[in-house]
Amino acid sequence: MNLAIYISYYITIIASIIGYGLFFQKIFKNTIDIEFEYNLLGSLLFFITISFFTHFFFNHGYFHNTIILLTGVILFILNFSKEKKKIRIYIKYISLIFGILIIALLTHKTHDDFPFYHFPYTYYLTQENLVVGAGQLVHAFRTPSSIFYLNSLFYLPIIEYFLFNMGAILILGFSNLILIFKLKDDFKSKIYDFIFFLSLLSFLFINIFFYRIAEHGTDRSAQILIFILFIEVFTLYRKSINIEKIFTKIFILLGLIITLKAFYVLYLLILIPILFEIKKNRLFLNFFKNFYFYIFCFAGFFLILINIFNSGCILYPVSITCFANLDWSLFNEAKSSNDWYEQWAKAGAGPNHRVDDPENYIKGFNWVSNWMEMYFFNKVSDFILGLAFLLIIVFFTFYSKNKSHIKIKKQNYIVYLVALILLFEWFYNHPSLRYGGYSLVALILFIPFSLYISKFISIRFFKKKIIFLIVFSLIIFAGRNVNRINNEVQKYNYKVLSYPFYYLDQVHFRVDKYFNSMLINYQNCVKINETNCKSLKGLSLSKKNIYYILKRDK
Repeated sequence: MNLAIYISYYITIIASIIGYGLFFQKIFKNTIDIEFEYNLLGSLLFFITISFFTHFFFNHGYFHNTIILLTGVILFILNFSKEKKKIRIYIKYISLIFGILIIALLTHKTHDDFPFYHFPYTYYLTQENLVVGAGQLVHAFRTPSSIFYLNSLFYLPIIEYFLFNMGAILILGFSNLILIFKLKDDFKSKIYDFIFFLSLLSFLFINIFFYRIAEHGTDRSAQILIFILFIEVFTLYRKSINIEKIFTKIFILLGLIITLKAFYVLYLLILIPILFEIKKNRLFLNFFKNFYFYIFCFAGFFLILINIFNSGCILYPVSITCFANLDWSLFNEAKSSNDWYEQWAKAGAGPNHRVDDPENYIKGFNWVSNWMEMYFFNKVSDFILGLAFLLIIVFFTFYSKNKSHIKIKKQNYIVYLVALILLFEWFYNHPSLRYGGYSLVALILFIPFSLYISKFISIRFFKKKIIFLIVFSLIIFAGRNVNRINNEVQKYNYKVLSYPFYYLDQVHFRVDKYFNSMLINYQNCVKINETNCKSLKGLSLSKKNIYYILKRDK
């Protein structure tokens, strides 16, 4: 029964998002003529924007979430029959992809950060509207992610909080859908350029290397989208391309990437070559006709406000973005937090070790030798070997004696240069694969390889080779997840059929208990010492005023 309920909600959420996608496809067809699969990804950005906005006024409880999802289901019912012929093929692929992804959803053990701040922050969104100064309560509340806000919309009756991992599933599923249809359309048009092979490699990578949803956190979902972002930017320079359509897709992708993790704001660098195309084609005014451009702007604006209300900073832990004059500002803590993140990323700290002089360690390249010893071997080296093995397989699958000359456009060099700049920034400031390294290292290798292999095109068995690699990667994805579930059954006594939910204990709810404890202390203060409590500027008793309590306690 529990498994049936779990899958029923899983299907309902997907149907709701399809409903919104159909709705956007219909009413904005004259202004945002993009493929349906991108409207599905755009629906996730719309969900996130709505979640950001309503968080200022309401908690994301059962009523709030049911209204949003039920609206999507109604839109699905109303529009599906009208668009049945057009989206029939999409429904087949969606059913296939998300049918496979069910086994990734089934998990007992979550990643280490889940009880630390992923679950507590998402649960907090379901219980309270905006709490000013929440970053003072829990260190991890200083860096909110849009995936928490997306997951908070899946807090629903009966299933409660057991779908807080649904966001990663949706991003992976719709990304797979985008890449499959990109390959399908290019094959139909007989466009076998480097973008075709880059799309294929990206599909293979995310399904083989990112098979475990529990490890996605806030980082891997963004890195999946980064692959697609670079593919779309390269596509911008193809012949006979609708530039406005590509821009719309880039708004959707950047909106999701930047809101997932604060430091991904650096990927706005990708707009530099794009702005030249916008200027060249005189398309600036067209932005104001684009629905997703506004969603992109609103999502960024609301996230900035939430960051300010949480920590007093636009971008924590970048101290220059903090407002020191705000009562709840974490201006003084931002620098030390930034140094700590950098120390951890540079292998200067771990569960069982700390360097003696962290301040000096993170300067310049002082950390490189230790990083090489502690992290590069064997974490990065094993990853690179895995990439090399994947490239060897693809090379021998498509290699042919027939060789053609390919002219590389100068714009492609500029995009690749942006990737190299981002790679250097990653290596210099936060050289941990989880902090953007997976996608950057892979792209730096995939792009030149795709250019090279696209010279050797043999049409013989070409379609069968593509299908084989796609099916092979999905089999690996499914097989590794089946093996993971089997291990969890044996190690944790995971009852996948009768109780398919991930494991929770009191640690996951510690922040909510901390909130309630502080309010009780405040109420006692009012009873015992009325004068002292009135020093809280006369504000009404509310969890939104916790920062004043903290200020008094200090």
